[in-house]
Amino acid sequence: MAKLRPLGDKILIKRVEAETKTKSGIVLPDAAKEKPKRGKVLSVGEGRRTDKGERVALSVKKGDEVIFASYAGTEIKLDGEELMIMSEDDVLAIVE
Repeated sequence: MAKLRPLGDKILIKRVEAETKTKSGIVLPDAAKEKPKRGKVLSVGEGRRTDKGERVALSVKKGDEVIFASYAGTEIKLDGEELMIMSEDDVLAIVE
């Protein structure tokens, strides 16, 4: 995979695969699947700058699994993989 380093407070995320079955065992067709709102952080920017020019570190780091807003980020394709670039503000939680 090509190297991609987000700028500022941006993060690079790869979505986790959507569930193909419900908890009760019903197999979902592709049309019924929602795009997952969960992903793994592949890379992070250096952090945002304050009005005084100081750098504020991000709360997420490479390897974190996160939950993000439904319509967050920009989808990109890199070396055949579908990835997302989004602002840290679009991340709702870190899965622990």
